[in-house]
Amino acid sequence: MFRSFFPNPRLFFPAALLWTAVAMLVWYTLGERLSAYFSLGPWIGLQPSETNPEPFFSPEKIWLYQYVIMAGYLFCIPWYWIGGNRRWFWWSVVGSVTIIEIVYFNVQISAWLNDWYGEFYNLIQAALTEPGSVTLDRLLTELATVAYVLLPNITVLVLNAFFIAHYLFRWRRAMSAYYFSNWQHLRHVEGASQRIQEDTQRFASIVEGLTVSFVASVMTLIVFLPILWELSQNITELPFIGEVDGSLVWVALVSSAFGTVLLAAVGFKLPGLEFDNQKVEAAYRKELVYGEDNEHRAEPVGIRELFGNVQKNYFRLYKHYMYFNVARYAYLQGSVFIPILAMSPSIATGAITFGIFTQVSNAFGQVEDSFKFLASSWTTIISLISVYKRLRLFETFIPRDAPLINDYDDERFVPAASPDELEPQPQPAQ
Repeated sequence: MFRSFFPNPRLFFPAALLWTAVAMLVWYTLGERLSAYFSLGPWIGLQPSETNPEPFFSPEKIWLYQYVIMAGYLFCIPWYWIGGNRRWFWWSVVGSVTIIEIVYFNVQISAWLNDWYGEFYNLIQAALTEPGSVTLDRLLTELATVAYVLLPNITVLVLNAFFIAHYLFRWRRAMSAYYFSNWQHLRHVEGASQRIQEDTQRFASIVEGLTVSFVASVMTLIVFLPILWELSQNITELPFIGEVDGSLVWVALVSSAFGTVLLAAVGFKLPGLEFDNQKVEAAYRKELVYGEDNEHRAEPVGIRELFGNVQKNYFRLYKHYMYFNVARYAYLQGSVFIPILAMSPSIATGAITFGIFTQVSNAFGQVEDSFKFLASSWTTIISLISVYKRLRLFETFIPRDAPLINDYDDERFVPAASPDELEPQPQPAQ
């Protein structure tokens, strides 16, 4: 699943985590010193102004973005020679780093927008409270400022979605070629065609989506936790508890931990049921395929039994998903009101402005969503576990000494089965 696309996965992924930790350590210890030698901020950065006190492309921000780009692509260089899987280097290594870089910049834009919303809604509150105190030009200038940031960001997100689609297809191609080159060992496995045709696509898509979401959650926590902690100083007390330092951070942590434990407890049976569901579906589909070419296969009695197995498993799945969804939707709907409840004493006493309320709500939502990554992604994780179990079982039939052939263009690629076995047989004349 990974070896066909990434260079030496057992080394690559731990090295990526270690490199990230080292890069962060260097940034927090030597970042300011290095900026004097490498930063482009003094030349291309925007200086603060009265209408734009914290520009997105300030000299300090430029150096941060520059450092992240440098650290990311420096990590890619040695993997061109390490791992022995150069065929997909530009997609698996450089492509993965590019996707993560874009996720990071999107998080930075969210943090900048959080500050912008606070100032903008304070401006609206002032305009509504004291008519004539805010000019139309001031409002339009604020909107133009945010447009300068959002329009390029929208373009990048569209291009990134296009890039990810190609990235996933390359990963699927690598897995498919590897499995198909070992077809003589796999062709007798139940649902072998489905594993190669469907599960490779689903695995690559789910892993990429969950990984990007997880990385985004971690980056969001790194960026927004200090913001939420600082904003918590505006919240005078929590209901039923009183004053707590960093109150909103603790509320977000407790809320998300509760949701994660709750959904994990009520949904622990679902991965096994999803796995069983694919087994009975594969048996049913296989008999139907045989029935296309053989009039003695897919007879009503046999099909009725196979479909009965499908129905039985689906009904069990529906029953377990029912109580899982009760817990899931109740938690997700209820969590929307938690920040309002936490801020209610401060709202009642008028201790915060509308702008601060907006900033707190947005920052709290970002932090809580990151904390409850597992809770929000649990149904997707269930599907991933099911697909992983099927592919892992599939790979046990491949000998350990099988050569790594991860592309149909590989000169060594020769399907093990003969063309007559792979091509559909001609149908008899009607």
